[in-house]
Amino acid sequence: MSTHHSNGNSAAGSAVPVSGPTATPWLKILKTSSLGAAAATLLVVVLAFIVAGGVGALSAVLGSALVVLFFAISLLIGHVVGRRNPSGAIGAFIATYVLKVVGFGAALFIIGTPDWLQTTWFFIAAVVSVVVWQITEVFAFSRVRYQIYDDPEDGESSTAGKEAR
Repeated sequence: MSTHHSNGNSAAGSAVPVSGPTATPWLKILKTSSLGAAAATLLVVVLAFIVAGGVGALSAVLGSALVVLFFAISLLIGHVVGRRNPSGAIGAFIATYVLKVVGFGAALFIIGTPDWLQTTWFFIAAVVSVVVWQITEVFAFSRVRYQIYDDPEDGESSTAGKEAR
């Protein structure tokens, strides 16, 4: 006799695979956030083009690209560090953030604002990109699975090793 679950599937005929932690979540989070920011940017660029022409659209693209680059660097660093030392990814994020703020700030100060840049569209696209990126990043991060304890190996009891303490 097989057991039926509430969804109608039979438990006897198919095994449910064991789910574990997400191997490396950072690239998936990067993909999700990038797609969200790209979709929002497209809307802002179209609006900027209608209202302010090609220069407005280019300004919007630049504002969004700067935001995406800023956030993407962190997730790429998290991916590289997290593969070798998953718990070290948070420290890498903090160090990367400080370096990015100083680096981007210095670059913008040294380069300055080009005369052709329409700062309003640059700002609108940057703000929209930040908001959409953060929303999609939190959404993607909420779907990441973390293993918070070690499952006992087959044949081991859950009390193995407690006698040695």
